[in-house]
Amino acid sequence: MAQTHRPADSYSPVYFLASLGAGGIAVTFFMFLMFWVPHKGQPVPIFEDIMAAWSTGSPWMQTGIAVALAGIALFAVLNIRSLIWNLSAYSAFKRTEAFTKLRASNAETTLLAMPLALAMTVNVGFILGLVFVPGLWGVVEYLFPLAMIAFGLIAVIAFRLIGDFLGRVLSQGGVFDVTAHNSFAQLTPAFALAMIAVGFSAPAAMSTNALTVGTALVISTVLGTIAILYTVLAATTAFASMLQHGTAREAGPTLMIVVPIVTVLGIMFVRQDHGLHTTFEGHTTAGETMVFLARLLAIQVAFLGLGAVVLRAQGYFSDFVMGPKTSPGSYALVCPFVAFSVLLHFFINKGLVAAHVIDKFGAGYWSLTAIAIAFQMVAIALVFRLNRQHFTRTQIAAVPAE
Repeated sequence: MAQTHRPADSYSPVYFLASLGAGGIAVTFFMFLMFWVPHKGQPVPIFEDIMAAWSTGSPWMQTGIAVALAGIALFAVLNIRSLIWNLSAYSAFKRTEAFTKLRASNAETTLLAMPLALAMTVNVGFILGLVFVPGLWGVVEYLFPLAMIAFGLIAVIAFRLIGDFLGRVLSQGGVFDVTAHNSFAQLTPAFALAMIAVGFSAPAAMSTNALTVGTALVISTVLGTIAILYTVLAATTAFASMLQHGTAREAGPTLMIVVPIVTVLGIMFVRQDHGLHTTFEGHTTAGETMVFLARLLAIQVAFLGLGAVVLRAQGYFSDFVMGPKTSPGSYALVCPFVAFSVLLHFFINKGLVAAHVIDKFGAGYWSLTAIAIAFQMVAIALVFRLNRQHFTRTQIAAVPAE
């Protein structure tokens, strides 16, 4: 009798990146509302702003709003559904021998994909509240402490997992396989901490309560600084291993993990700057912000190029994306495209437009925005393609008895 099977049945914590990628795409659609819909009186657009823009805006504005709301709703559903599936599968996975072996290997750091995905879903939940819940801004000051508690609990999970890993590999000699350190997979803990940090920085940008803003500034700074230190150390040692042993083929997409780390930390710095300006009278000029974001984009372009060169040389796309092979690590391809798109929106609007280098909604504006949307479309195509590869059941013919 024929049996059905799907690649995702061979579970790996890396599948949390499927939830992460969908959540990231929801954020890219929120960028449309963030920078196209007027929202005087608060730093982000809310339900009332969106409805006002819909009722008074041009057909182009209405089209943009409709696409943004549909995209946020669709990919938020995919994000939450994938997270629930992963948490269930992860719970079962923890009772297997494979989990025990994973905890004794370099791949133990893949467990950090879980708090990474959790933090993204909290961010997505906040976006859903902003755009779909009337009157939310009236009680938002009560929600900020709850959000920080949620991110705090996720941070505890992340630090416990990191502590287990570092405690094991740094207290005993020979348990970390340096020859298998030939990718940027070990940067997953840094990515998780950066995602939690950017979540903590949101109240710094949006709250008007000095205690809330100050708390958010300090905690996000601590988490962001640790994420930067971890990124530098892990990337340096990994690059040395890659020069000696080559890049691990299935982990090739991790070469671009620096791109989303840069985006979330960049947004954290922009949020912190806004909070320092509105609450503590710290001032940064639009020109300084433009140059800062340009530097971050330069880092991203460098690592996008590095990843593209190596993946092309290895034939990764032809085998694992467009071909018959599957690897959970393929979901790591989604994040760089999402991250570059999001940061480019910030550079265009918070940098070039704010510094009066280009006019908002002018020809130059839309030319650059088209690049951000193109990267967003690639991310969407990857999510649907990878979901079809990994979660579609195929029949396996049973071997006849001898």
